[in-house]
Amino acid sequence: MTEQTPLIEFVRVKKAFGTKVVLDEVSCSFYEGQITTIIGKSGVGKSVFLKHIVGLLEPDSGEIRVNGVPLHQLDKESLRRFKRSISYMFQNNALFDSMTVYENIALPLVERRQLSKDQIVKKVKSRVDQLELSDVLDKYPSQISGGMQKRVALARALVTEPKVVLFDEPTAGLDPLRKNAVFSMVHHYQKAFGFTGIIVSHDIPDVFYISDRVAILDGGKIIFEGSPMELEQSSDPIVKLFIGGEMGLIDQLTGLLTRTEMEQRLPKEFALSRAKNQPLKVALFSVGNLEEIDEHVGHIASHKIFQCLANEITEYFGPEIIAGRCGPNDILVLFPLNGKAPEKDANIEGFAKRLRQKPFMKKDSYPNVCRDFHILFAMGQFEQEMSFDGLVAALKKGQREMASLKCGRVQEKKR
Repeated sequence: MTEQTPLIEFVRVKKAFGTKVVLDEVSCSFYEGQITTIIGKSGVGKSVFLKHIVGLLEPDSGEIRVNGVPLHQLDKESLRRFKRSISYMFQNNALFDSMTVYENIALPLVERRQLSKDQIVKKVKSRVDQLELSDVLDKYPSQISGGMQKRVALARALVTEPKVVLFDEPTAGLDPLRKNAVFSMVHHYQKAFGFTGIIVSHDIPDVFYISDRVAILDGGKIIFEGSPMELEQSSDPIVKLFIGGEMGLIDQLTGLLTRTEMEQRLPKEFALSRAKNQPLKVALFSVGNLEEIDEHVGHIASHKIFQCLANEITEYFGPEIIAGRCGPNDILVLFPLNGKAPEKDANIEGFAKRLRQKPFMKKDSYPNVCRDFHILFAMGQFEQEMSFDGLVAALKKGQREMASLKCGRVQEKKR
């Protein structure tokens, strides 16, 4: 099979400011229709990377290729088309306070001076409807929430129908809940519009859930490039040290262990189960229909539901369990091997009854927009050691519903 040509490719790109080398013969590939995240510590040159793509900076040496062709070999018209195919979502939104939401979104089209007023209105209306901003068109940025401002900034970035969208620290300054809401927003609209996304971020591991590929920039060099799964499984000691130091062990949003930590714990628990001659007892909890919640109720609502489920699991089953996030909608629980099972781990019906009484499972908590969702679970005992993915897949097959929210109504539009 022919290997896919990268949409954008850095080949041994070097950039220095005085004696400070920021990019040291960097090579990296970005593929069409994918989200690639560049991670690294503050001040390592991640934003410099983006400025090379958009043409604000030129490399001192090396080259940047578009569909396999070096930028410097493109004729003026081809170069102009490429630059116009790129849009930029700035770190702090960069909305103009003196302009309404409509005027901010329309600005890139007005500046290009290629469309009539009616054509601009039509394009803006299309993006506004898709990003559910109709109710705030006449408001100014200071009159809407921070989350809504992010959506306006994304609408402005998408109004020109770009092939590539660059995101420069899109979650800077946000708390953990809203960080994850922004990542969900980017993921949702990338799937809807099909743009190629390039994100600069240091918010890990959360950004991994929406990324097809990850590149680590450290010391002016790309020390890793590949999928999030390959990153988690990397045996490179430098990569492990970097990820370990940056990620920590606890998911900021939920208080759960990360997938990487769970993968490391599973073999140890299997070894302990053999030593104690006991099967390993595990459970998998999942939120069904979370993407529908994300799309119609809101990004923060979907993350709040997941967070509430995680909190209920850890509170109900107690501090002895090992609980970790193994996917955007999934929580894996390893029960302790201490000679006897905790009283509560056998009482799954008691847990289900408790869940049904919680506010996040009540339709009154969603007064304007409500969507059905359900909590799934499976529990099993394993004597033979399995891989992490194999264990999760085996549990997925046996999942059944333990609690659900039935709205009894459908509202398409946020109020």
